Amino acid sequence: MAKTALTQLQDQIEAIRREAYAAGYAAAMQAIRDFAARPSAAAATPARRGRPAEVVAPAARRRGRPRGAAVKPPRATRRRPQRGTNARLIAEVLKALPSGTGRPAEIRAALTRDKGVTMAYTSIRHSLGQLQTRGEVSAGADGKTWSYTGS
Repeated sequence: MAKTALTQLQDQIEAIRREAYAAGYAAAMQAIRDFAARPSAAAATPARRGRPAEVVAPAARRRGRPRGAAVKPPRATRRRPQRGTNARLIAEVLKALPSGTGRPAEIRAALTRDKGVTMAYTSIRHSLGQLQTRGEVSAGADGKTWSYTGS
């Protein structure tokens, strides 16, 4: 007796779940139909250069820059920094530091302040390693400070 009551309860729960699923599915499909029936803002405005909106494919439309975005010079005029620029800048900064020694945070602050260049700590650390290999800088005893020794 108890088993049949439990089975009936499970069947009722399953029926309620199916009805709820069907109702939710129907509501979602109706929302999609309503959304698809509305004209989009892009189709409502005419395309540039006087062409009708139907002629221009959505993928072919050009997207404009966001307002206030920085204007980059054309690709041909942008130049990549020369190899070794980071190491040269760091060597110059270490020479200019009052004590001649500095931590990467101090080097980064001086780069930003004096040279107008923002550099990632990993790039600073890599350049310090290159300069150490060349014998231009040496690491302090604590391994955190670097001093310029010259070449």
